[in-house]
Amino acid sequence: MQKPSFDPGLTQKFTLPVTRMINQDGSFNVRRRGVTWRDSHPYLRLINMSWLGFFASLLAGFLVVNTVFASLYYMIGTEQLAGINAPTAFRRFLETFFFSSQTLTTVGYGGISPRGLAANALAALESLCGVLGFAVATGLLFGRVSRPSARIGFSRFMLIAPYAEGVSLQFRAVNRRSNSLVELEANVMLMTVEPSDDGEAKRRYQILKLERERVIFFPLTWTIVHPIDPSSPLYGMTQDDWKRRQAEVLILIKAYDDTFSQTVLARHSYRHDEILWDRRFAPAFYVDEQGDLVLELKKLGEVV
Repeated sequence: MQKPSFDPGLTQKFTLPVTRMINQDGSFNVRRRGVTWRDSHPYLRLINMSWLGFFASLLAGFLVVNTVFASLYYMIGTEQLAGINAPTAFRRFLETFFFSSQTLTTVGYGGISPRGLAANALAALESLCGVLGFAVATGLLFGRVSRPSARIGFSRFMLIAPYAEGVSLQFRAVNRRSNSLVELEANVMLMTVEPSDDGEAKRRYQILKLERERVIFFPLTWTIVHPIDPSSPLYGMTQDDWKRRQAEVLILIKAYDDTFSQTVLARHSYRHDEILWDRRFAPAFYVDEQGDLVLELKKLGEVV
């Protein structure tokens, strides 16, 4: 049986137009279609959306729930709510809306109170919905705040730089947050488009051997280096070869977050047009007069 070629899970099929496999924000460049409501999970959506979208969703849910209960109070009759004396129908609806918000949040100012059986039963149901709803909202907020996530910054460009007596492929990474990351491990792959035996182009993936695959501490920058020697798949490749073969370097960094006591991940990629030749990274940190190391995050990708 023929041994299958290496595929990290990003498919070997090649179709035009070619786009990057991993986006700049670390997400995979895959658009999902045919997803039904059974496949979506509200918790995952609310956890992963932006902070603005999260609070907008909470506000929208609060308004919708209060509008529904206000409509029910209005339908059973405002005479069952003591304290509503508005002369117009719209003002009476507004007062039922504000009573609903006070009941939902269990504030209960006392200006309006239920006095009929239907109104009391509806208020009891709304209080239960409020307690459960705010418990879920609090859990979502805590989950977003306490979720461990890596904020590893990458240099804007990858370099073909001098290394020892030859050249190497290099890029820089840094922890942009003040938390402590330890036991870092980097995995770097080269993706190229190559002709196959059946005449069709296919993607080919090759692991790039690194000068240093692991570091224990990460307080400064980490320049990740792949020496381009005769055993490297990059050996002898020119700029035209990188472009012709649609080359993209895929990166996965794993680290242990000492603050959350969990493993965090960071993904990134560099395409062939994001590689600078015959450049070298400038120093990104220095020693001050007191003998302390000073890291300049703005100089992460500075080259000379």
